[in-house]
Amino acid sequence: MSTLSLALTDSATMLRRNVKHMLRYPSLTLMLASMPVVFLLLFVYVFGGTLGNGLGGVDGGGRAAYVNYVAPGIILMTVAAAAQGTAISVAMDMTEGIIARFRTMAIARVSVLTGHVVGSLLQTLFSMVIVVGVALLVGFRPNATPIEWLATLGVLAMITFALIWLSVALGLAAKTVEAASNYPMPLIILPFLGSGFVPTDSMPAWLRAFADYQPFTPFIETVRGLLLGTPIGNSALFAIGWSVVIALASYLWARRLFNRDPSR
Repeated sequence: MSTLSLALTDSATMLRRNVKHMLRYPSLTLMLASMPVVFLLLFVYVFGGTLGNGLGGVDGGGRAAYVNYVAPGIILMTVAAAAQGTAISVAMDMTEGIIARFRTMAIARVSVLTGHVVGSLLQTLFSMVIVVGVALLVGFRPNATPIEWLATLGVLAMITFALIWLSVALGLAAKTVEAASNYPMPLIILPFLGSGFVPTDSMPAWLRAFADYQPFTPFIETVRGLLLGTPIGNSALFAIGWSVVIALASYLWARRLFNRDPSR
């Protein structure tokens, strides 16, 4: 077999390992979806009426308008929450000795990280399905065509892939599992500091300058535009650019950390 074939076979084995772990502990997947769902219910039923009235008459204002506005931000928050779980999973492998065992085996090194990335991607997409289902139950009404739904899935998979590689690198960089659980926390905060919950033009000028150009604002605006038909503008280009930069930089960082001499 060629080197590529061996790498693919080993990656499939590592993916199967991660999938079995997810099936054995389904509560982990439910936990990834639970935080976005809690925020969705909180903002829709507690703040939605007031915040919806401030959207300038979109969809008649009020809670119904706010559900449509906030749902894309909540969906992207699911990706940020999944990053924390991925970082913890990688850190646990690094600190519990299994990676040292893998290093002694005749397997492709890339397969270990690939298994984590693809497994986390599948887990995150499944969590998104749960979040979207709850959003539909509380009044989210997208008007996307089947093609736009497929495009949305592609955009979300692209963003998820990039952020998972970042979380893998953070998990490898962490000295302890506890530290790994804290490193991805800024990713959970960024949707709040973008257009996820309120329009950026309602923010002070100094905060808006950050909100307009941080990664989650174009991510959210692209998903919102695909699902609800709002103007996307340059957001799709920025979303693709941010995803490529984050994925490439994180992959190179993660590879360097994983290939370093073992020190744990």
